[in-house]
Amino acid sequence: MTIKITQLCKTYNQDTDFPVHAVDHLDLEIAQGEFVAVMGPSGSGKTTLLNMLGGIDSPTSGKVCIDDKNIIELQEKDRIAYRRDNIGFIFQDYSLLPVLTALENVEFVMQLQGHSEAECRQRATDLLIKVGLADHLHKVPAKLSGGQQQRVAVARALAPSPKFVMADEPTANLDAKSTAELLDIMQQLNEQEGTTFIFSTHDPRVIGRAKRVIVFEDGKKTDDKQIEQKHSGEIKQ
Repeated sequence: MTIKITQLCKTYNQDTDFPVHAVDHLDLEIAQGEFVAVMGPSGSGKTTLLNMLGGIDSPTSGKVCIDDKNIIELQEKDRIAYRRDNIGFIFQDYSLLPVLTALENVEFVMQLQGHSEAECRQRATDLLIKVGLADHLHKVPAKLSGGQQQRVAVARALAPSPKFVMADEPTANLDAKSTAELLDIMQQLNEQEGTTFIFSTHDPRVIGRAKRVIVFEDGKKTDDKQIEQKHSGEIKQ
């Protein structure tokens, strides 16, 4: 599956003398299996772009096509269903349901898909073990560290087997050790399962792991580079 956006625009205050072009006539294509960092300063439009790629937000104009299906044209209920089944989200603030345990948070989206209780329990357990939370399945978010909550968020995003995962500043609140461990997990899932990861970030730790870096500023793409990763962890352009 490929995301292809054409002349994508998101303008705020468009009927005033001072419109804000969060995304400005952007053309972009991202194929399944990529590990992409969209970098830029705060306010550059990174989060707005991810929200439109994932169907959370609607553009002022332009298209967001996934395998030739323009998700912007879908009815709201159809867009929600499409997003639920094909796109996972990892938010900077984790967005976990506070009254649910780690296991229940991961199960929740699969329950919405109609999977059986046994299927939900098994996949949620497997994913939480994979992200290193085998001993924390039954803890509510308040009993978990920030890094552990973000791991739950990663497992939840992957639970419905999405084709694409949108990660908005996923390491912003994490220390170096938690960041490295989380990126190891996501890189492994990308390489072993072909899950596409698209990050909005200005964190050099994330940028250093990316296989493609898109530079975004004032709503426009100013650079787009493929990165060759060495086994030593170094990168070269």
